[in-house]
Amino acid sequence: MEIPSELIPFLRSSGRIVALTGAGVSQESGLRTFRDPMEGLWAQYRPEDLATPEAFERTPELVWEFYARRRLKAGEVQPNAGHLALAEMERHVPHFTLVTQNVDGLHQSAGSENVVELHGNITRVKCSHGCGVFSEWEEIQGKAPTCPACGAKLRPDVVWFGEMLPGDELATAVQATRTCAVFFSIGTSGLVQPAAALPLLAKQTGAVLVEINTELTPLTPSVDYFFQGKAGEILPELVRAVWG
Repeated sequence: MEIPSELIPFLRSSGRIVALTGAGVSQESGLRTFRDPMEGLWAQYRPEDLATPEAFERTPELVWEFYARRRLKAGEVQPNAGHLALAEMERHVPHFTLVTQNVDGLHQSAGSENVVELHGNITRVKCSHGCGVFSEWEEIQGKAPTCPACGAKLRPDVVWFGEMLPGDELATAVQATRTCAVFFSIGTSGLVQPAAALPLLAKQTGAVLVEINTELTPLTPSVDYFFQGKAGEILPELVRAVWG
């Protein structure tokens, strides 16, 4: 991979960097994306049919089992070289914000600290009636557990189709984007709003826009630098070149 010579000193001197990551980063660790066809028992369903409040209201056990399998798979995989490179980048940048659309917690497992989870985290659950979020609960095979406070069913602490993003996390992401010098878009299709608007907001406020993806996206024509390939291969090389 050839890194433009002017990009290296610019990144080295940039005190504010934002990285937005999508499903492509987790896919390199072996996790399926929502766009991948489902297998086995789940082949008869579309993820969009299970990841809604309405689906949980109709068939809570089915939705719970779907997410229980996803939690199990997320717990079986390890952060890849891309996750680790982003954690290393954070250690060199005074103000580094990692905004992720992923819900698997792999960035935290890799050592990233300033992580903004736009779509929640599959390892947590929350009360469906709003009592709060729980990081520990009793997993009962085939049943959605109940809230210890009110008895309502617990649900995954993730953003489902038709739901708003968590306000605090979105505000943090927008503020970091408005003030950054460099914005990385990594492994994301650029199709899911409002996350897809963040790179263009960064561009509008004067940031240098860098995209890393295995394929061209709707964002590609607007970026300053495009690296085509896997994040797990490109990011470690970039981090070594800049921060050695």
